[in-house]
Amino acid sequence: MILLDTHIWIWWVDGHPHLPEDCRAFIQRHIPTGLGVSVISCWEVAKLVEYRRLDLACPVEEWLDQAVQYPGMQLLDLTPRIAVESTQLPGEFHRDPADQLIVATARVFDCPLVTVDARLLAYPYVNTQR
Repeated sequence: MILLDTHIWIWWVDGHPHLPEDCRAFIQRHIPTGLGVSVISCWEVAKLVEYRRLDLACPVEEWLDQAVQYPGMQLLDLTPRIAVESTQLPGEFHRDPADQLIVATARVFDCPLVTVDARLLAYPYVNTQR
């Protein structure tokens, strides 16, 4: 399984041109083994819509319902282990709680995190894929 960062998930589902071709190909190759998305990404999508930083083609509830049904998609719950891991990340990590939870999810599931976020790509304690 691979874990999609929130922006990657949005771009993947919406077929957005911002998704780099190498990411698109990597995701496509991993559909059979699973595309994980943290439940916190659902919250992030809803907040982006609330703050008018993201326009969707349909209401956010409908978008989320459809997005979690994409082939290979697995919605990953926030567990106590992930919650604790997010507060004990090694090294220096920024204070964004959503990023902390997404990184912790990748670490707990021991899977690559697909992102183009420079801060996450630079963090040496999580396996990332761009």
